[in-house]
Amino acid sequence: MILLPCPWCGPRNVSEFRYVGEPRRRPDVATTTPQQWRAYLYNHTNAAGWVREQWFHRTGCRQYFGAERHTITDEVRRTWRPEQAPAGAEPLLGVTDRAATTEAGPDAGGDVL
Repeated sequence: MILLPCPWCGPRNVSEFRYVGEPRRRPDVATTTPQQWRAYLYNHTNAAGWVREQWFHRTGCRQYFGAERHTITDEVRRTWRPEQAPAGAEPLLGVTDRAATTEAGPDAGGDVL
């Protein structure tokens, strides 16, 4: 069993969460080309080692949070709330749209670790 420490609820089984992906800024709809949209949607880093990720606690507090996880060992170094992001980290979902975070979160399936 893999435990993921939620910043609000504490350590929980990873099956309670949904992996959202790399925290990345969404391109501007008005100026982005189709090629740039494709790159944003389908090109991911997929690095081996420590990466920053975004998760959603779908069966607990229904909050987005960030995590630093080793992709080979699944060790979690730390997790943080959106407003506590480390220096230089991309903003997480749910920071400005609280209603979307708590009412219509991304709980429609998705793979976990």
